[in-house]
Amino acid sequence: MIYDIIIIGGGPAGLTAALYSRRANKSVLVIEKGSFGGQITFSPKVENIAGFLEVTGNEFAEKLVEQVLEQGADVECAEVLSVTDGDIKTVHTDSGDFEGKAVIIATGAKHRMLGLEGEERFVGEGISFCAVCDGAFYTGKTVAVIGGGNSALQEALLLSDLAKKVYVIQNLDYLTGEQKLAEALKQKENVEVILGSVIEKLLGDNEFKGITVKSNNGNTADLLLDGMFVAIGLIPQNEPFKNIVELNNWGYVNSGEECLTNAKGFFVAGDCRQKRIRQVATAVADGAVAALAACDFVDGK
Repeated sequence: MIYDIIIIGGGPAGLTAALYSRRANKSVLVIEKGSFGGQITFSPKVENIAGFLEVTGNEFAEKLVEQVLEQGADVECAEVLSVTDGDIKTVHTDSGDFEGKAVIIATGAKHRMLGLEGEERFVGEGISFCAVCDGAFYTGKTVAVIGGGNSALQEALLLSDLAKKVYVIQNLDYLTGEQKLAEALKQKENVEVILGSVIEKLLGDNEFKGITVKSNNGNTADLLLDGMFVAIGLIPQNEPFKNIVELNNWGYVNSGEECLTNAKGFFVAGDCRQKRIRQVATAVADGAVAALAACDFVDGK
């Protein structure tokens, strides 16, 4: 079968693209290598999605999948290995090949982890990656932000208005973020910056309790925390497409708000494209835009 549109990625961007594509009466296949829903499934409580006072990430993902299946989209659990371009595009996966007239890349970006034992277990249960999403849960509590770039400093500034105490821990002997952000942090009495230090281990067995910090001179100290925000970068999942679409220096697909790529018949949506704001709201917006653009392409417009 040759699909009208193949969507690679089953997060909010990809699922929204599937929904809009099916509403336009296009045959659609969504390919997802992991669990449907994307990064949002790590959030046990979400309060900034329009239409929901409160919802878990899993519940939101389940509703999206249910909606897409109800509209008649096909889904395939497989890992995309590569894509062959042409009038008909071929998506090569570990479960076989699939053909489509247009492809929407919605593979997202995964957060770079610290690589510590037990880290995965505490994601969403003490470890977070988004102060905008989860900062309110730590109002009046003690948290740490790991990283020293712009993202980390912005996270720390936001958290400083909510948390009782904020530690910023950077492995280098200086902050790499903008000077303006660093100066703003210095004005915050509840923020303490710890330079030249790394996280040696996580504290707590079944519940996150804090971290052990090791300085470059070998000294260690335990910090008791209610939560930790890891801000050491994102890894876009665009490796299978690097020979098809143009990527920027950080591996994101070069594309603006129109969600087009340099390759004819290839579109992009969500966190895997270059953009400033990566939230569920911007992902679903991308999904709609990319789907409508792909539908126009299939229709020859």
